[in-house]
Amino acid sequence: MRVGEIMTRGAECTYPDATVREAAVRMQALDVGVLPVRDNDRLVGMLTDRDLTIRTTAAGADPNAAHVRDAMTPEVHFCYEDQEASAAARQMKDWQVRRLPVLDRSMRVVGVISLGDLAVETRDDRLAGNTLEAIAEPARPNR
Repeated sequence: MRVGEIMTRGAECTYPDATVREAAVRMQALDVGVLPVRDNDRLVGMLTDRDLTIRTTAAGADPNAAHVRDAMTPEVHFCYEDQEASAAARQMKDWQVRRLPVLDRSMRVVGVISLGDLAVETRDDRLAGNTLEAIAEPARPNR
């Protein structure tokens, strides 16, 4: 089964110049915890609700003045829509992420694949369970 068959299509994105507040309002309206960040048609980062909390709120930044580029995670892990779902699962395990933006071969964002997509759409309990186990492995705190 290919990623393109099970991903959530039409992923909403945000932009580096958007304010943190605009991105948070978009997340709330969409009921999502992550937004890919695009500059023109290129994926340049990911913004999570955790990024907003840690890099903006905890830092005391004004959400109406702070920009997405300052809060986003610039290191982006992604997969391609024509990859096998099992390859995307391996990437999620390796990078310990629950969601991956999905790109076409022209490097445009076409969707997002989540751990939930793997579990529900592939109907492969072992694949989903092994992926979750690897993702949930605790990381060591930065001290």
